[in-house]
Amino acid sequence: MKVNEIMSKDAVCVKEHDNMTHARQLMRDHFLRGLPVTDANGKMVGILKDQDILNITSTRSNVTIGGFVHDCPLITPKTDIMDAARLIIESGVGRCPIVRSETEREIVGILSNSDILANIGSNRINTKVAADVMTTDIISCNPHDLLTKIWPILLTSNYSGLPVVTNADELQGMITIRDIIRFGFIRPAIGDKQQTQTKDVPSVDKIMSTPAYTVLSDTSVKECVEKMLHYDVGRLTVVNDGKVIGIVSRTDILRASL
Repeated sequence: MKVNEIMSKDAVCVKEHDNMTHARQLMRDHFLRGLPVTDANGKMVGILKDQDILNITSTRSNVTIGGFVHDCPLITPKTDIMDAARLIIESGVGRCPIVRSETEREIVGILSNSDILANIGSNRINTKVAADVMTTDIISCNPHDLLTKIWPILLTSNYSGLPVVTNADELQGMITIRDIIRFGFIRPAIGDKQQTQTKDVPSVDKIMSTPAYTVLSDTSVKECVEKMLHYDVGRLTVVNDGKVIGIVSRTDILRASL
C-alpha cells in the first residue's frame, strides 16, 4: 500500500516566519499534534511538534516558528506505508508532511502514525499482546501536582503524556501535551511572580483527560489499535490487578510491526 492511498490531503501548514502563538492557536482550533512548516515559497522545511509549543513562555509571544522547526524525512505519495512508518519512527515525529517529490518539496498531504495504524496489515501484529510492545519505564504524576511540576518532564522526555495516579495507586486519567495546549495554559517565565503563584497554576486534575483508557497485559495488539483509533488517543495504560505496569503507544506498536 502506498502513502497516497491513506494520507490526508488537506494539511494545515504554517510558515517559518509565523509567530509561535499563531501555531499554538491552530493546534488548539484543529486538535493537531504537529504542523508542517514551509518557507516563503511554499516549500517544506520541516515540522513543528506540539511539544515545541510548551517551550514558549508568557513573555515570548513574538517568537517565530523558524527556531523550533524539526527536520523530517522526505516522504512522497508513492512511498510504501511501512517504509514511511520506519522513517517516521526514526525521525521521532508523529506525523510527517508528504511532498510531491524529493526535488519538488511542495506539500500535498500529511501522514500520521494513526493513518498507518488504521491500515497496517493484521498479520504483522496478530500474535502480539500488550506485554510484548509496552514501555515499562513509566513516569506518572499525581492529580494534585501543579502543571509547573510536570512541564519539565514533558519538555525533556520522549513522553507526550503521563498517567495520573493517586497516592493510593489508583489510575485516574492521563495528562498530555494536547490537554495543556487545549486548556491554554502558558508556561510562566522564570521570575514571573504573578503567574508562578500557586493559585494561578492549575493542577493536573483540572485539565487531565478522563477516563483513563486501559488494557491488560494480555490484550491483543490488534485490540489496542482498535481502541486507540476509536478514542483517538496516542497511548493506553496497561494495568494488572488495578496497578499500572506499562504504557502502549502508537510508536510502540508501529515499531513492533516493522
